[in-house]
Amino acid sequence: MFQIVGNIASFETMGLVDGPGVRFVVFLQGCPLRCAYCHNPEMWNTKEAKIQMTPEELVKKIKRYRVYFKDGGGVTVSGGEPLQQAKFVTEVFRLCKQEGIHTCLDTSGYGDDYDELLDYCDLVILDVKELNPDKYRKLVGKEMDKFSKFLKVCQEKNKKMWFRQVIVPGYNDTKESVLALKEFAKKFSNVEKIELLPYHTMAIKKYKELGIPYRLSEVPAMDKKKCKDLEKYLN
Repeated sequence: MFQIVGNIASFETMGLVDGPGVRFVVFLQGCPLRCAYCHNPEMWNTKEAKIQMTPEELVKKIKRYRVYFKDGGGVTVSGGEPLQQAKFVTEVFRLCKQEGIHTCLDTSGYGDDYDELLDYCDLVILDVKELNPDKYRKLVGKEMDKFSKFLKVCQEKNKKMWFRQVIVPGYNDTKESVLALKEFAKKFSNVEKIELLPYHTMAIKKYKELGIPYRLSEVPAMDKKKCKDLEKYLN
């Protein structure tokens, strides 16, 4: 019998920013996107996974922390891009639901064969990279069609969603950009929340060590106060 194995980069056992409550966060290895502001280039290649586990092994580990989930917490699977390992995530979420554990998927929406996965998913945190197809392509190196399809499927399934967007100085750090994101979110009745994340430059050292050109080397970190001020346009 074929055994599903997940390629995992790391864990965070007491996460507080990747979904409601205290979360056990699983960061899966591998991502097909090449976002200009990606801060985890070491996660791009699936073959470089530090950890390999079966769904059963992972859920056994998750269950050790379930005492911290009592106030609305649970497990979040992130990446990399978790939809690149959809079968593994599906089985992990299925086993978690059997244990009464809240499940959250943190994704860019770039993948396939996720219908069953979403059936076992309580919340989707969707990274909205860009709303313009041409700018999306330049930003992440892929077409926008898979993102749009994923969003449509989530809407059809009435799956609870949070939108997230990284705010980059000189790119989308304007009132107009934030209001455009807000108007876009209004099209979907299942979007409960929008979060703005300030761009940071902490990954530049990683790129140098890996010998990878960093496309935003001249862009300063986003001012956290300004990012916070932009959130008022979401209310």
